[in-house]
Amino acid sequence: MTELIEHCYDYDNYLRILPEFIKTLLHHDESWHNNIKSDTGCFKQGANMQNQSDFLDYALKHQFGDLHCRVDPKSGMRAIIAIHNTKLGPALGGCRFIEYDNSASATLDAMRLARGMSFKSAVAGLPLGGGKAVIIKPKTPFDREAYFHAFGAFVHDIQGQYITAMDSGTELTDMAIIAQHTPYVASLAKDDGDPARATAYGILRGIQASVAFQKHQDHLENLVIAIQGLGHVGYLLAQHLHSLGAKLIVADINPQRVQQVVTEFGAQAVSTNDIHKVTCDVFSPCALGAIFNEKTIPQLQTRIIAGAANNQLAHHEHGQTLHDKGILYAPDYVINAGGVIFACGKYFHSDPTETEQTLNRIGKSLTEIFTRSQQENKPTSQIADTIAEEILQSPHETSQSFATAV
Repeated sequence: MTELIEHCYDYDNYLRILPEFIKTLLHHDESWHNNIKSDTGCFKQGANMQNQSDFLDYALKHQFGDLHCRVDPKSGMRAIIAIHNTKLGPALGGCRFIEYDNSASATLDAMRLARGMSFKSAVAGLPLGGGKAVIIKPKTPFDREAYFHAFGAFVHDIQGQYITAMDSGTELTDMAIIAQHTPYVASLAKDDGDPARATAYGILRGIQASVAFQKHQDHLENLVIAIQGLGHVGYLLAQHLHSLGAKLIVADINPQRVQQVVTEFGAQAVSTNDIHKVTCDVFSPCALGAIFNEKTIPQLQTRIIAGAANNQLAHHEHGQTLHDKGILYAPDYVINAGGVIFACGKYFHSDPTETEQTLNRIGKSLTEIFTRSQQENKPTSQIADTIAEEILQSPHETSQSFATAV
């Protein structure tokens, strides 16, 4: 299996090897085999993995470059690194460490997120491709340090095609362990490497641009903004919005974090089942993805969606549904690009002024997407995809200020 995966590094070999690669995974992972065989597998982030051809179709349709997986028998670590595109530069993307129902769910999550990173970096004008890593978090006791030592070696073996960073479930301490094995890490404590602050700032700029376009006002005072998820980014976003006079409605699975935001920012708390149903000026999803679907979209009571979650649309057609309902949707990988902009600046040792200027362009990029959506009467999600694909398919020179070598 290891020999097979090591030969998946270049795109020319990828399409030839992928079917054999999937068969190998099926042989080594009974849970994946049962999932595909029964046609009942469910992907936590909202995408269905119904059979093997669906998996292959997804890879071929979205022109994936490489897919790597590793099992470390000593620690028990199981990880996937998906590299979607490296035309603009090495694939930078966070390492997600959460529980999954099975390996199929984890793999498809990594693939969807990697594609989003390609588009995110392209629209943000960064010299980066798109990649993502997933380490499957076990439901039984495990040695966290051993997991990340093994993962660091995994990243290094890919020889710089993929640069890792923090994501859901990973911390700066995990990045420090990875950095003992490889230089291909963009989130380190010594570099003030937590991207949450930059991500939250970018979301704020995106909300301001969305409000200006949809409501024709240049302030957030007294606007009701509902935040779903109060992790690192959600909490910092709540802090920003409160300072600008917004009224907050919040929900999170962590009751202590909810109470903290209620106490500090005067927020109103609702249940996680009801947060998307509240009447608000802006709904800001800042938890996991695939929250907009056939069931939830009719329940929305907002005119603007602008939040940090990745892959917010369960399926691409839901962008059209939001458009038809007159809801302005800030495409997730455009508005939440602050984290990768920050990580890019740290990794390439860029001038902080350049990083700040790129963060501030998030609002401008969204306004351009909103305007084109209005002119062409197409969903903002489709417009954003078109722009990203145009960049990836055309000759492109990267920004020299970001592209200085490590």
